[in-house]
Amino acid sequence: MTKKPRVSIVVPALNEEITIGEFVDWCKEGLRRARVTGEILIIDSSTDRTPRIAAAHGARVVKVSKRGLGQAYIDALPHIRGEYVIMGDCDLTYDFREIGAFVRKLEEGFEFVIGSRLRGRIEPGAMPGLHRYFGTPLTTWILNSMYGSHYSDIHCGLRAMRTDALRRLHLESRSWEYASEMVLKAAQLKLKTAEIPIAFYKDREGRASHHKRSGWLSPWLAGWINLKVMFLYFPSFFLKGPGAAGLVLGLLLFALLALGATPLRLGPLALSVHSMFLAITLAVVGYAAFQMSVLAEMILQVNPERTERYIRFFAYNRGVLAGVLLVAAGLFLLVDFSWEYVQNGFTLRVISKSALAGLLSLILGFQTFTFTLVVQLLAAKLALPEPAKTGARP
Repeated sequence: MTKKPRVSIVVPALNEEITIGEFVDWCKEGLRRARVTGEILIIDSSTDRTPRIAAAHGARVVKVSKRGLGQAYIDALPHIRGEYVIMGDCDLTYDFREIGAFVRKLEEGFEFVIGSRLRGRIEPGAMPGLHRYFGTPLTTWILNSMYGSHYSDIHCGLRAMRTDALRRLHLESRSWEYASEMVLKAAQLKLKTAEIPIAFYKDREGRASHHKRSGWLSPWLAGWINLKVMFLYFPSFFLKGPGAAGLVLGLLLFALLALGATPLRLGPLALSVHSMFLAITLAVVGYAAFQMSVLAEMILQVNPERTERYIRFFAYNRGVLAGVLLVAAGLFLLVDFSWEYVQNGFTLRVISKSALAGLLSLILGFQTFTFTLVVQLLAAKLALPEPAKTGARP
């Protein structure tokens, strides 16, 4: 076994016999310029001469089934020997002779370094205008808005990471969406991130990009699945804030109407008892959205410490007791209303504030009770510890 390399250049390849030989030579020159020891690992699923050419030029080739670009990186993990990983494409659109800048950033302590074509130099004809001025800026803005990151080009394929950070990402995407999954998880894990302007070259003569090979619809599908993974890995963006706001606003409005004189005048608006149904809807829907956000975060397991806090706060005894008390209070407040309803021949004439308070308490109590059960069941299924008792972390 040779000495463990400092850098592993890991690149998937699919029928790249036109460029693979020169690409491996570029990698060797890049390692020499960076003055680091390294290996060139080609994750190959080709049907042409790509693996033979790569091996002849000095790369280590790992043969895998064709299951997607993201899956190729997942398949590569057991074979990576370097402390740092540099990844990209072997089509000569990224200049691997200039990887020294990425290595230096990693040696400075950064955990994730990504190139930026938009802040660098794009060779004429290298990137379609639709990608350069619409698709990439739009999807990058969406991800930055959701995850609080500051990338300028989330689809740039030239990127570098510490190998231990790459393993912590637990990549799951098998196709083009791996790129977004990687950057969004880096943001969620709060990895120390840097961005480097790079040069981006057009395809060599005789070579067509994989998007062109797949047809005109391929870039649109890639953009759509990248949006999909952004949303799937952060449903709390749509649930937690709006849910908490709905719950608080609903409870406040309900309290003002229940405890104060009605109608409650807010400028030209006059809110009566019937407006309490709006308050109940806001509170119940908001509470449900917040609960779903908690469950989503627990399933994704991006922040184990936050999951521990959820398990601790929604402890079985506390949650069940709170739920039972709220349900009992609701039933108590609904006794008079129910009796009057029966006495009137099951005809609803007037609904009181206390009856509406009972309805809200009953619903929130049931939600709390069942949500507590699901949280504790999920904690057990995920084999999570009980922080309040053990203090351990997953």
